[in-house]
Amino acid sequence: MINFNIPPFTGRELEYVMQAIEAHKICGDGQFTKKCNAWLEERFHAQKVLLTTSGSTALDMAAMLCDLHPGDEVILPSFTFSSTANAFVLAGAKLVFVDIRPDTMNIDETKIEAAITDKTKVIVPVHYAGVACEMDTIMDIARRHNLKVVEDAAQGVMSTYKGRALGTIGDFGCYSFHETKNYSMGEGGALVINDAQYNEAAEILREKGTNRSKFFRGQVDKYTWVGFGDSYLPSDMNAAYLWAQLEKADEINENRLKTWDAYNCAFLPLSQKELIELPTISETCVHNAHMYYIKCRNLDERTRFINFMKERGVQCTFHYIPLHSAPAGLEYGRFNGEDVYTTKESDRLVRLPMYYGLSEEDRHVVINAVLDFFSEN
Repeated sequence: MINFNIPPFTGRELEYVMQAIEAHKICGDGQFTKKCNAWLEERFHAQKVLLTTSGSTALDMAAMLCDLHPGDEVILPSFTFSSTANAFVLAGAKLVFVDIRPDTMNIDETKIEAAITDKTKVIVPVHYAGVACEMDTIMDIARRHNLKVVEDAAQGVMSTYKGRALGTIGDFGCYSFHETKNYSMGEGGALVINDAQYNEAAEILREKGTNRSKFFRGQVDKYTWVGFGDSYLPSDMNAAYLWAQLEKADEINENRLKTWDAYNCAFLPLSQKELIELPTISETCVHNAHMYYIKCRNLDERTRFINFMKERGVQCTFHYIPLHSAPAGLEYGRFNGEDVYTTKESDRLVRLPMYYGLSEEDRHVVINAVLDFFSEN
């Protein structure tokens, strides 16, 4: 079976994990955590980056730093993972879902303004598949209405919008380093803080509500509990695993793009015959090959396709069930406007195997299986 995903491994992960163990510093903010933070800040020209225990907790922190209160509203797409919504539910906000664009599967920026009320506080663009939302338009809307922007860039590490790294454009950005992402630490993520006025509050929130970070920098002679917080620091062993991949970030990126390009080239004739639709990459975006998907004609064809591929030894998957139709979505939110594309496009989309190190031989197996299915159908 050709797996849908295999977590990245570059070769030095175990060496670095052992270094963390031998340094007797395996909890948060050790040498590897600091290296990863610094790398992300330098590479993406980010004001401040803090590794977290997951992309979900990075979103939790961002939501809390937005100072939301019960009754406040947050605008987001329904086509996203539950973590995007959970963070704002945790903060006490009401979710307002809007439709997506059928080309990029991202939030439709032209539908956002109609969803704004006097209770709206935050817009949450989700950069699906590492392809950028139309951030200039979104930021313009946010600034005119005095709203915060939290970029869910869980899938967007190494992608850019008009030359700027995803996650560094809004007020906050959130990355994921889950095992399914391009760069992994097993479970992990990062919060990008784009306004320095939030740095200290973020450190306190991440350090169980204490000013421990200031103490370690020698800015205070003792640390104490100064506000609400939680434990969002990943183990330095996890950061050590991630550091081995950040060292080879470009190699991993190029390897994934090679697979993405091979798929896209092979399936172009199917698209030209209107048998499937291929991913759309906007001219404003340089993407990171986080995933490769195709769109079948309908849900029935997608189901048959996934079963066919499984019989051919190829694991494919789909997502997401739109949040507004899920039990929790019905409880915590509402859909603003008409669901023209969210459900329809979600029912058609299927993801192909994509990971660092996918062999050329396996890539050909995937391609031939896809071509055979549509040739037979």
